[in-house]
Amino acid sequence: MERMITLDTQKMPKEWYNVLVDLPKPLEPPLNPATGKPLTPEDLSPLFPPALVEQEMAQERWIPTPQEVLEVYALWRPTPLYRALGLEKALNTPARIYYKYEGASPAGSHKPNTAVAQAYYNAQAGIRRLTTETGAGQWGSALAFATRFFNLECTVYMVRVSYNQKPYRRTMMEVWGGKVYPSPSDKTQTGRSILENDPENPGSLGIAISEAVEDAVTHEDTHYALGSVLNHVLLHQTVIGLEAKEQLAQVGDYPDVVIGCCGGGSNLGGIALPFMADKAAGKKVRLVAVEPKACPTLTKGAFTYDFGDTARMTPLLKMYTLGHSFMPPSIHAGGLRYHGDSPIISLLVKEGVMEATAHYQTEVFEAGLLFARTEGFIPAPETNHAIKAAVDEAIKAREEGKERVILFNFSGHGLLDLGSYDAFFKGELQDYELSEDEIRKALEELEKLAVR
Repeated sequence: MERMITLDTQKMPKEWYNVLVDLPKPLEPPLNPATGKPLTPEDLSPLFPPALVEQEMAQERWIPTPQEVLEVYALWRPTPLYRALGLEKALNTPARIYYKYEGASPAGSHKPNTAVAQAYYNAQAGIRRLTTETGAGQWGSALAFATRFFNLECTVYMVRVSYNQKPYRRTMMEVWGGKVYPSPSDKTQTGRSILENDPENPGSLGIAISEAVEDAVTHEDTHYALGSVLNHVLLHQTVIGLEAKEQLAQVGDYPDVVIGCCGGGSNLGGIALPFMADKAAGKKVRLVAVEPKACPTLTKGAFTYDFGDTARMTPLLKMYTLGHSFMPPSIHAGGLRYHGDSPIISLLVKEGVMEATAHYQTEVFEAGLLFARTEGFIPAPETNHAIKAAVDEAIKAREEGKERVILFNFSGHGLLDLGSYDAFFKGELQDYELSEDEIRKALEELEKLAVR
């Protein structure tokens, strides 16, 4: 019985899978925030290079991965797939649990899969600098890492609460040459305006996105890079699930359920979308998104058009959202504190192709501790959400006396999140669950938008 299932480097996927051709219905078009009309490629050119704009709207099932990107991927890909034998034993379950270990990347998460691609395409387009936002710091560190390979500068607006909670993520970005500012910051008009009204504002991904976009559009040599949500980001992440399918085939297995934590949807899309093609072809496989109860976008949000950022600078996307002005509680899973979600993931949930569930902060840390004490790897707080759902599936299999094959994405290690575990041990973590009244107030801003 293999515990670590590796894939020969020659079998690393050379193409990304484009799920747009297999969706149950087409996505609603993104809208220009100024005109309310569907976006044109020209509308996106101030932010993204032509290749990424093309990928955002591509209708080919397979998109070739550039050789230059594959050469950087080869530093850590293919990543191992593990059979969670220790966790299975602790749970006394008949289920077979597998996890795809994306913590193997230099940045410690799945995020470099798209960061390297985005840095490459921007360099090809003659861009000098990339700006971005980051929550827990996984995406910011991945982009700082990726830009080093293509001689680009990197500016990161890091959500202030995470900037304070996770100082060594900032250090990691700076090691790779990135400039990191706590958001809201005094570097942009958006940040200055927010700080003037609320000097103690903890920040949010929506605010940080606004600052990064403002920075990009006011400098001709600069583009914006997004670590989740958009179609081309999920496209690049499909290397995860494509590898996992090959690895499971090597041991003669196939999942009954595929699980990923979900903030904007990138790691979930990466592990789940390649199985979506099988599901569309009639294969029985469940796809499960896991989010925090403190930011329950998919489970309690509205499916409607909304801005991706607080300052209303981004295109309007049809997605599940809690409203662009929503300020999530300061949970330690900073990468899941986002008001919206990927339009692809949102559509799949809306159409019943994908399930969504939400959990409390303390229970996901309990699951993460169980995993660390049985499998050895310390998970990031975000990853703990996927682990919690996997544990629940394994317990259900035990109670039903049925075999079940469970696959989840270990989206990142928690070696720079030990302060969060320390707070858990001290009993300082709080459980947040938004009331119906809080949800209603969060969604009120959406009523002012003319589009649905």
